[in-house]
Amino acid sequence: MKQISYILFIFVCSHFPNRLMAANFDTLTAHKLLQLLAQQQVAVHPHFTTGTFPAYRTYHFNSPKADDNIFFTGLIVFTLQQLYPLVAQTDKVIIDSIVKRAKPAFNSFKNKTGRNTYNFWQTQPSIFFPNGGWLNWMNRLMALPDDMDDTVISLLALNTDSTTAQAVHNLMQLYTNLHNGKMIHNTKKLLKEFQAYSTWFGNKMPIDFDVCVLANVLYFVQYYQLPFSKADSAAVNVIKKSIEENYILKNAVIISPHYQRTPVILYHLARLMSLPGFHALDNYKSSLIQLAQNILMKPSTHYFDKIILASALLKWNQSIPHNFSIKIPPLHQFFTANNFVFFKANMGSILPLPFKSIFKKLGIGEFDYDAPAYNMVLLLEYLLLQEQYNQIQP
Repeated sequence: MKQISYILFIFVCSHFPNRLMAANFDTLTAHKLLQLLAQQQVAVHPHFTTGTFPAYRTYHFNSPKADDNIFFTGLIVFTLQQLYPLVAQTDKVIIDSIVKRAKPAFNSFKNKTGRNTYNFWQTQPSIFFPNGGWLNWMNRLMALPDDMDDTVISLLALNTDSTTAQAVHNLMQLYTNLHNGKMIHNTKKLLKEFQAYSTWFGNKMPIDFDVCVLANVLYFVQYYQLPFSKADSAAVNVIKKSIEENYILKNAVIISPHYQRTPVILYHLARLMSLPGFHALDNYKSSLIQLAQNILMKPSTHYFDKIILASALLKWNQSIPHNFSIKIPPLHQFFTANNFVFFKANMGSILPLPFKSIFKKLGIGEFDYDAPAYNMVLLLEYLLLQEQYNQIQP
């Protein structure tokens, strides 16, 4: 599958210049990206659910393994629906087709009792690290609980109804820090008293904060205009304190154990803050913009980090610096290199803080995830947002 992807990507390579400038946008490029994206969607494959998009995980220096998850497919569908108003009618047809083919796949990742929560991996039967060799011996023993991130991303992608959204929000209130005396032990001391959401729905799982997950939950709450709960206010306060104490720069791994990197955190915050009606973080906008600009203009910043940082600035309605450019490497690196990590599976994230830090330093139980199709969508998003920004400027 990946070898075929390389061939398809070579086809689109000729449509890109050597440098992707902030003002350089061609609607034909967006159309071709969507065409290629549609070709990546799984029809029949031994390792992937029909309708999903291929994703791969890498452990240290091992070869990538196919990982059948709903996370990246959910993000792709969710993002395409956000971008829908910005594309031409012919491209809307492509997006409609992608969404239609993807929606049935979510059923394989839904809670097996029928509850409207979703798992990273398939639930019927439960799978622990697909194609994981000896790890699959623990499919029953180590079944991963449903999580709030995949749940809200999936429900947003599926355009769930408001009644279901409210019911899931009510359920979320049972999985918060300090609920029934259960307290978080793996985050910064200043965050431990906030009664915010844990990442996991599992009762046996330790409480776990992740600012990107909290941003996605708050997006869900705001999108469906749900009444703000005590946990929602606490989630906002966790994010505020993480900004005030500069944790998002200096302690990204601790406050976001499943995303871990500052550019990705900024992208999540910008997406949340761009949602109409959400103003809880407005006082921090200027400092977040400055941080994003500083990282964006560093020569050492990874080219895909530049893409998501540029998108973050555009979501904050900020222009991209005139001297901003992205040096495009060989195409197979641009779309499929594993050194761009949007998400990590982090088995040590639930451990108490001292052990969590040790596991991180040693790289124990940490898997990098790569989804070429989602990389394409992130590039598409940047191009469309830049075009939109150019059109509304006087």
